[in-house]
Amino acid sequence: MGSVASPLDLGVTLVSGSAEHKHEDALSALVALVEADLEACNRVIVARMDSPVSLIPQLAAHIVAAGGKRLRPLLTLAAARLCGYPDRDGAARHVDLAACVEFIHTATLLHDDVVDESQLRRGLASANAVFGNKASVLVGDFLFARAFQLMVDDGSLKVLAILSQAAATIAEGEVLQLVTQNDLSTSEARYLEVIQGKTAALFAAACQIGAVVANRPECEEEALSAYGMKLGIAFQLVDDALDYVADQATLGKTIGDDFREGKITLPVLVAFLAGDDAEKAFWRRTVESLDQTHSDLDHAMRLIAGHGAIGVTLERAQRFVQEAKAALTIFADSPFRRALADVADYTVQRLR
Repeated sequence: MGSVASPLDLGVTLVSGSAEHKHEDALSALVALVEADLEACNRVIVARMDSPVSLIPQLAAHIVAAGGKRLRPLLTLAAARLCGYPDRDGAARHVDLAACVEFIHTATLLHDDVVDESQLRRGLASANAVFGNKASVLVGDFLFARAFQLMVDDGSLKVLAILSQAAATIAEGEVLQLVTQNDLSTSEARYLEVIQGKTAALFAAACQIGAVVANRPECEEEALSAYGMKLGIAFQLVDDALDYVADQATLGKTIGDDFREGKITLPVLVAFLAGDDAEKAFWRRTVESLDQTHSDLDHAMRLIAGHGAIGVTLERAQRFVQEAKAALTIFADSPFRRALADVADYTVQRLR
């Protein structure tokens, strides 16, 4: 068998020494509430990454062990406990499905980094930079297959329907982003459609299946799905803003990647629409034609700052956060509900 990282290596890694450090209490509180579940989830991840083809666990471990906040599987675990999923009879459906969610997410990261030609992931060399594009794509396929094995093992057609639909929606979102890339005529509504697909759909599914495994009524499923969808949109809005304001160590990827690739994000759309003729010409040259010079990123960041585009993006994200928190009000007050609400606030606080 191939050598994989130990469960301890796969634990949640919170960013420290950065501007977001003071806001991490919300995420730490959520981790503390589901700590035993998360440790069990990490063990499932390690076991299911193994393969007699040694390159598979080596490459999979490279990206999974790189850390990250494990936010999506955390949402599955917390949603299940919020809905009263029991601690008895060795029940662990939520644990296996949280691992499934992480595999779907990790597979998309492997594929995205190849498409985007990214060199960094969470501050470390991306898997495609270390192992090459072909291996990254194929191991991403392996992780998708592992995710579907976990769904089949769970035995619920409803869970299978939710997660398979999410996987299809993620792919659609990524293709839609490819279609809108370099197109400054993209509307804000179209941009939101992209991020709902590529990011928020998995947040929504991760939360909804927590209610499914706990056999809760459909209204609670819908509430958790809505919470996850709004949270995921806010999360991506903030990520898109951070590409123009964060330092590289905080962001965990090369600053300005979105700009260099000509991705249409809300900060760019706001600055473009507010700009004069000369500014619009700059954006068309750099984003639509990808005719960029060494100083263009700095100029783009100045234009975005000058037109308050980061503030506009943050305001939009804050609106979605409030909608996410409102969706939780169907549930009785509990430590899990409060932690999930606080995590929604944490999402936008990363920009403050």
